[in-house]
Amino acid sequence: MEQQQQPWTSSVLHRSLLKQPQTVASASGSYITLGSGRRILDGCTGAAVAIIGHGDKDVQAAVMEQMSTVSYAHTLTFTTDSAEHLADMLLEGRPYGLCKAYFVCSGSEAMDSALKLARQYHVENGQPGRTRLVARRQAYHGNTIGAMSVGSNLARRAPYEGALLLDNVSHVSPAYGYRGQLHGETEAAYAERLVDELDAEFRSLGPATVMAFVAEPVGGATAGCITAPRGYFEGVRRVCDKYGILLILDEVMCGSGRTGTYFAFAQEGDARPDLLMLGKGLGGGYAPIAGVLAHERVIDVVRRGTGTFVHGHTYQAHPVSCAAALAVQKVLRRDDLVSQCAAKGATLEASLRSVFGGRRYVGDVRGRGLFWALEFVQDKESKQPFEPAVRFASRVRDEAQAIGLAVYPGTGTADGFNGDHVVLAPPLNISGEDLALLVKLLEEAYGRVERDVEQWL
Repeated sequence: MEQQQQPWTSSVLHRSLLKQPQTVASASGSYITLGSGRRILDGCTGAAVAIIGHGDKDVQAAVMEQMSTVSYAHTLTFTTDSAEHLADMLLEGRPYGLCKAYFVCSGSEAMDSALKLARQYHVENGQPGRTRLVARRQAYHGNTIGAMSVGSNLARRAPYEGALLLDNVSHVSPAYGYRGQLHGETEAAYAERLVDELDAEFRSLGPATVMAFVAEPVGGATAGCITAPRGYFEGVRRVCDKYGILLILDEVMCGSGRTGTYFAFAQEGDARPDLLMLGKGLGGGYAPIAGVLAHERVIDVVRRGTGTFVHGHTYQAHPVSCAAALAVQKVLRRDDLVSQCAAKGATLEASLRSVFGGRRYVGDVRGRGLFWALEFVQDKESKQPFEPAVRFASRVRDEAQAIGLAVYPGTGTADGFNGDHVVLAPPLNISGEDLALLVKLLEEAYGRVERDVEQWL
């Protein structure tokens, strides 16, 4: 039997002080192995992180080689080949006008860096009165104070409201068709209504006071893989351009090929961002790394002004993290995993809709590429969510893990307080057999919870 410490004996401050997490002894490919020897199919890669799976030998070799030459260099004075080569690969051909990469250790740091760069852009562009930010409800942008302020994960914000969070942020409706699109409303009309709402928010605040609009091209963990109606992001881009407001797109979770194109926004028409964040899939979990990609028009203003980004981190562009990320990106290209993701995503979508579309408590199946979610509701006709006490998504997670599958649960899906979903985000190189097994195990786990809840309600 696997030996687990009692929660009160662990010296680690885990996320829960009441329950000890299970120890992972090893991981390879699409599987993690617990200390007990039990294997778990990684159907969510943590939080959509392990994009090329676990234990890749080429990445391991690249990390060892980097550590044998230079393991650390302070970026105030130095740079390293691993950082330069990673930036060159990501920005080859200046995609969509993106021309500079700023590497940090987490998506939260990347969001804060983007917010600071956006502010500095406006200051150096002669518009210091631009101090406000607009974002969307039911979105998550990170755990630092700045990132949490633009995000709207209500449970994570709750302890800090009125004390730490920024007071210059307002929120508009998410692009959440399952709950936001009106009965009989066309997709085009829904997109137009959302864009009009954003335009009205800018005008209400005073367009000359707004520095940026922040959004996820495909929603992440807070609402579960929500995708925008066609035309929405093109409309957002037009409105931002009209008022000189920067567009910040957060692809920490949905980027790096996860949705079937390298940049998730590439499927949204003319939605080019001024600042773009990458994260989880950038390093694939092999080392802590995230980044901000900046458009040339932002960089040109700063270059003509002070010529300095007034920001920095001790572990910025860490050479080992950059080497790991560079190796991950090489595997992604070498094995054509982004195209594979698109093809496997179509297979996964068909399977999920076939297996779960008619189930009693599955209200919606949504996503893109290999980034999918099931939203659970108590009543499908009214879309009424379960009470939080039911713990529907957590039960599905627990049952799935008990039979050998890891999924990513979410709560507060509907309004920040009520609602349940699970996210599926397997490695992009998952085999066809394991993809089918993922659906089979999830069906079994869901079935167990459905039966239990029917007896409990």
